[in-house]
Amino acid sequence: MIRFATLTAAALVAMLATASAVSPAWAQGAQAPTKWELTKEQKDRATKAKNPVPADKRSASAESGKKIAMQNCAPCHGNSGKGDGPGAAALPKKPADWTSKTVQTEPDGSLFVKISDGNAPMPPWASLPEKDRWDLVNYIKTLGKKS
Repeated sequence: MIRFATLTAAALVAMLATASAVSPAWAQGAQAPTKWELTKEQKDRATKAKNPVPADKRSASAESGKKIAMQNCAPCHGNSGKGDGPGAAALPKKPADWTSKTVQTEPDGSLFVKISDGNAPMPPWASLPEKDRWDLVNYIKTLGKKS
């Protein structure tokens, strides 16, 4: 599994943000909010992607997802998932606030595809094992219960 130190991940995101053409991203907050629209192909994949973690095992899955998020996502999304990580300031678009209604109402399959594919400046995380990406989805879904 690929692991980045917080500083390394923030630097990587900043490089991606400045080196790539930025398409509309899924973002909320002070910077111009735009919704991350999936392509037709991505929508088809998202519709077919069913959360494989049984409901009674999602709490443990979310705990694993939190660890993964703290290692890979917190530099931009922040420790509480509000899109306020230290790397967020260097980005042309504010990272998604995972606690927001917009994110919390996303179907699990849609979140899974977004995590897997990325959308500049967010890198694709398909290099993470599928189980880890589902653990991230399950963790993100717990954040709406806390807001």
